Amino acid sequence: MRILVLYAHPDPESYVAALHRTVVETLTARGHEVDDCDLYAEGFDPVLSCAERRGYHETPSNRAPVEDYVRRLEAADGLVLVNPVWNFGFPAILKGFLDRVFLPGVSFVIADGKVAPALRNIRVLMSVTTYGATRWRAFLMGDPPRRCVMRMLRVLAAPTARTAYLAHYDMNNATPESREAFLKRVAATLSGV
Repeated sequence: MRILVLYAHPDPESYVAALHRTVVETLTARGHEVDDCDLYAEGFDPVLSCAERRGYHETPSNRAPVEDYVRRLEAADGLVLVNPVWNFGFPAILKGFLDRVFLPGVSFVIADGKVAPALRNIRVLMSVTTYGATRWRAFLMGDPPRRCVMRMLRVLAAPTARTAYLAHYDMNNATPESREAFLKRVAATLSGV
């Protein structure tokens, strides 16, 4: 299986970087072809330009500014997001990726005024993330990142896609033991892919 890993963290020495390494190493060891997309290292520009917004619905020309990323997404059988949650949202670079790459004609189509999913090639959808807040606090805030993955992205994927949302909450009070346990949980979950 070809799996696109979208990694969004600027610090290569962070805990999220360790999660990223675990994801890539586990998937590779399981025999998957991993397309490791480090958004910061690749210098992805998250800013949707005025011209891009005006041409947003003009398929297929809307994909021209991000064609390489569109091809990578369309070639994937699985999608794994690895990122922190900041201010109860995705890092701006990841949100920008969703805004610029998940376009009409790419992730969905509009026909007769109705929206239909178009990423039926995605048979595995997972998120590996960290929160500074507790699970309860994230719940009270509505947990927008979880909703985005498990509702919006889930709807775009294949109807039978395997999904998982793996989160280490309360990083502000994390211990070496809790971080190690979460790394093991991530590896164990991905071993089933």
